[in-house]
Amino acid sequence: MMTTVAFAEVPTPVGPFVLAVTEVGIVASGWRSRPRLDERLALAEVHDSDRTAFAVAELNAYFAGELKAFETPVDWRLMSGSRLRVLQTLHKVPYGTAVTYGELATRSGSSVPARGIGSIMGSNPIPIIVPCHRVIAGNGLGGFSGGEGVETKRWLLTNEGYLQPTLLDL
Repeated sequence: MMTTVAFAEVPTPVGPFVLAVTEVGIVASGWRSRPRLDERLALAEVHDSDRTAFAVAELNAYFAGELKAFETPVDWRLMSGSRLRVLQTLHKVPYGTAVTYGELATRSGSSVPARGIGSIMGSNPIPIIVPCHRVIAGNGLGGFSGGEGVETKRWLLTNEGYLQPTLLDL
């Protein structure tokens, strides 16, 4: 059976967010351009708004502050080995909380050091739903490669209630 992918774009407070959904579930997302996702996936595209509707609805609810746990199925095909184990562990980190790079390494039971966890976060193909923004440095927010970088991470963590709003957010 041939696998196909359907795309959707969701306008969010932190910029347009693209979703790629296979028959299995969401396989990729992010602030990347759609052509970059097309290249990476190399799957036949179908125009199927029914396939993407649930993920789009969940993202809209998340950004409205109404959704705390995603139920959108995940298609893990772009990940394997330690990277898969780390990202599946990250997928279970609850809304409104955060873990350090070192804590995520320990929780995942992998031999990946904290610095390697940072590389895995930077290449996470499914941000928001696999919440790499919830991974922080021991001495601050750490980095973030999605959207506008650390400011997007700060916005997401504030939206979830992990960080308090600053005067700039009011």
